[in-house]
Amino acid sequence: MAHTDMPPKFMRKGEMTRAAILDVAITLASRDGLEGLTIGLLAEKMNMSKSGVFAHFGSREDLQIEVVKLYHRQFEQEVFYPSIKEARGLPRLEGMFARWIRQVTIEIASGCIYISGAVEYDDRPGEIREQLVTMVRTWQQALHRCTLQAIEAGHLRADTDADQLVYEMYGLILGLHHDARFLKKAGSVERAQKGFDRLIDSYRDPKSLPASAARKSSQTNQKIAAKTTAAH
Repeated sequence: MAHTDMPPKFMRKGEMTRAAILDVAITLASRDGLEGLTIGLLAEKMNMSKSGVFAHFGSREDLQIEVVKLYHRQFEQEVFYPSIKEARGLPRLEGMFARWIRQVTIEIASGCIYISGAVEYDDRPGEIREQLVTMVRTWQQALHRCTLQAIEAGHLRADTDADQLVYEMYGLILGLHHDARFLKKAGSVERAQKGFDRLIDSYRDPKSLPASAARKSSQTNQKIAAKTTAAH
């Protein structure tokens, strides 16, 4: 995935080196956590001097912040932007969750920076924590906005508590990450999807989507789930 708005052939050598450093850095941070990301380790992996890495970022904290920003851009490209192409309302919300599951599943072997970052920086004030908090809140707000659209469209009941629904969706993802990555329990992805389906059913308006639209939405999620399994 390109990590800059500029096509690679127009990137200067310094920009290409910086992008390459970030690619390695995000892999290391996913595996070892943001605090495990050091200039020395990165320089070793890149076959560069420490001063060479410093020349592109200035400090370890600057590097960590850029890794967080890169992770957020990747998350948007893989989860958010494809989902907003879905029909407004419940189909879009279902697409968001299905792609979110897929992303977490792909990251099981390496780790999710949002989740590991929350553990590392839950009680550590500073710019890195603020960046993580802002990006997680941005995603939660997107889920909340999509939930409200589903209510407005009549797909979910008018009395649906959007805050509660988003909270429970997040809980399902955290449970998936815990069971699949830490406990290595088989069937965790399927359980997360079943939990989401049950959650949506509890809020679904009886006069919700026509049967044809509901089938189309279900088929979309099945395709995404199939890609999840293949990727994993």
